[in-house]
Amino acid sequence: MSLRRSTRVANTSIATTSDLALPAKKRSAERADDSTTTKKVRPNKSKPVSPTEDEEAVFKKPAAPATPLRKRRAAAPDTTVPPLTPTPSLVNVLRAPYSSGDIDDSTPPSDDRPVEPHITNATLVTPGGTQSVAYTNGLPDSSPSKTGLPRPIGTTGSLLDQACAHLTKVDPRMAPIIAAHPCNVFSSAGLAEQIDPFRSLASGIMGQQVSGAAAKSIKNKFVALFNDDVTKVPVWPTPTVVAATPIPRLRLAGLSERKAEYIQGLAQKFRDGELTNEMLMRASDEEVMERLIAVRGLGKWSVEMFACFGLKRLDILSTGDLGVQRGMAAFFGKDVKKLKAKGGGKWKYMSEQDMLDKSAPFAPYRSLFMWYMWRVEDVDVDVLQQ
Repeated sequence: MSLRRSTRVANTSIATTSDLALPAKKRSAERADDSTTTKKVRPNKSKPVSPTEDEEAVFKKPAAPATPLRKRRAAAPDTTVPPLTPTPSLVNVLRAPYSSGDIDDSTPPSDDRPVEPHITNATLVTPGGTQSVAYTNGLPDSSPSKTGLPRPIGTTGSLLDQACAHLTKVDPRMAPIIAAHPCNVFSSAGLAEQIDPFRSLASGIMGQQVSGAAAKSIKNKFVALFNDDVTKVPVWPTPTVVAATPIPRLRLAGLSERKAEYIQGLAQKFRDGELTNEMLMRASDEEVMERLIAVRGLGKWSVEMFACFGLKRLDILSTGDLGVQRGMAAFFGKDVKKLKAKGGGKWKYMSEQDMLDKSAPFAPYRSLFMWYMWRVEDVDVDVLQQ
């Protein structure tokens, strides 16, 4: 028994010795082979399989060249010169009652008609010729309880002198500007102008973003659409007629589709009574602005110009007009050549609040003050006196 036991021990020691005698690489290879035969290895899907050496030789993708980062160039200084005022020719379209000359208003102006800064001081007419004024009894001391209007502060003959005296009293520097540039807009003759609100506002829409000559041509074609009889003097169509006219026919006057829609919408508001001469005559400045800005096609600047130069309201100030901004900035001692808006890329010589604060002492004659601010830097507003 001891002999058999010795033989087993000897065989075991021989096997162990021969295993240890193998090279290290061969042992690890054999163990690897054994592991593959006993256990299947699943490929790792999260790691890409490396291509073979042959595939690498054929499909090897060259490394992309590194592109150097470009240096940012400094922005060139903005040398754009801002416009002095938005479309000054449009002011003439808005305020002129009948620029085509088809109505002869030769009635001499009245010097004793009562006026008040915050109502309409012009004579309003309809396309049919009906006229209306704010104070019908002609008495300067009309009682507010009877008229429903503020008490008049003067007459059409004295208004301009009163206003100029007030501006000079607030700031004596206004005196030389007033002396150099007489203003006829608020004179007795200017206040005697007859204004058809529907016609003036529609003409203003026609004149937007076109030259004065183009606006006149469009207006003449527009009137011709409603005046087939060439033997008669052409008349401006009524809001009821324009509101019922199809857009394609309105466009025959040279209007864009959008402008044709604007004019038709304006006519509908007059036809339906949302806008009336009576409201435009007696309403406050704020109510007039609110009603008209709600009309498609009429922006704030257009409404301000119409209220000032069409309706002859005395206390209107357009804070968005660049000509007024520039004039006020220069008048109050700023170097307008160095002024520019901060942010947004828009030019602005004064903030709206600054303009309101500095113009407040000139109330209730800020319309006249605005007219003179155009003149401070010789901004071209000759069109206002035509």
